[in-house]
Amino acid sequence: MSERAAPFFCPYCGDEDLRPSEVGHGAWECHGCRRAFQLKFLGLLSPTAPAPTAPAPTAPAAADSASADSTATNSTATDGGSSGDQRDD
Repeated sequence: MSERAAPFFCPYCGDEDLRPSEVGHGAWECHGCRRAFQLKFLGLLSPTAPAPTAPAPTAPAAADSASADSTATNSTATDGGSSGDQRDD
């Protein structure tokens, strides 16, 4: 097998206007989104190896802080009236 395998579409935009790049082996240029990328064959998996599993997705930090802020606001609103009654000034 002397000819290299060509990708059918850009992994970024899905366009099919791909051309080999002069940067190096396995490098391609997408003339649709003007990105350059490189493909590399890593090897064959052994037949007894388990299929790789993706790590569990994590929630973005912004969503965590937003929910924590709304929880803190709610608890402050409910605790605000009762905490003033408990003071012994």
